[in-house]
Amino acid sequence: MKQYVVDAFTDKVFHGNPAAVLVLDGPMDEDLMQSITIENNLSETAFTYKNGDKYNLRWFTPGGEIDLCGHATLGTAYVIFNFVEPEITEVTFSTMSGDLTVVRKDDMYELVFPAYNLEEVEVTDAMEAAIGRRPLKAFMGRDLLAVLDDEEFVRNVEVDQAKVAELDGLLLHITAPGKDEDCVSRSYAPKLSVAEDPVCGSGHCHIVPYWAQEKGNNDIVAYQASKRGGTLYCTVEGDIIKMAGKAALYSTAEINVE
Repeated sequence: MKQYVVDAFTDKVFHGNPAAVLVLDGPMDEDLMQSITIENNLSETAFTYKNGDKYNLRWFTPGGEIDLCGHATLGTAYVIFNFVEPEITEVTFSTMSGDLTVVRKDDMYELVFPAYNLEEVEVTDAMEAAIGRRPLKAFMGRDLLAVLDDEEFVRNVEVDQAKVAELDGLLLHITAPGKDEDCVSRSYAPKLSVAEDPVCGSGHCHIVPYWAQEKGNNDIVAYQASKRGGTLYCTVEGDIIKMAGKAALYSTAEINVE
């Protein structure tokens, strides 16, 4: 069975966010998908197969299945466009979050994703203890979004993983305004057995709507300031986010599973 590893939201390997992608002939047993994901030990492994004129797509983390993943969707689209159906320029995925479309535009891949509704929540001592600095504001969607005012702090912070795992929300995203981009951020997912997600697409379905409203501009260039780093070019259109990035193929391999 062939497996691809694609670095998403970057144009060069060893940057962006790596996702493993398996293009299947049909559904796979969930336990096997989880075992493959744990063996890969990446933040996400994507499993897809053609179903009519769409592709079914599921994402697994080492800690379990997740309802939305941007970088693994981009990685899957990259594989389909370059190795499976190179004649097409648009693909639709049927997922837990509904139908998601990816459009190839030269060397960019534009994802059409739902924006999370953000509810402002109280900033707590627990957030401060986990992050190492008290947020200015905090919001809850699927994940917890903590807003800071110091780009350098966001770039260099070492959060307390155990305390992050105790916070509400599936993931924690911290963000601040950027000097060269509209915003910088970091994303943490200890509840999913992922200490830090290098470039989190679904996280930017929280981050980008906040900064679009804050800056009064629906076009946002976002930089995820992990050690690998990655850039996302985003546009907010109502409750939809168009999120574009590049991708680079790291590897192809044959995996031996029954």
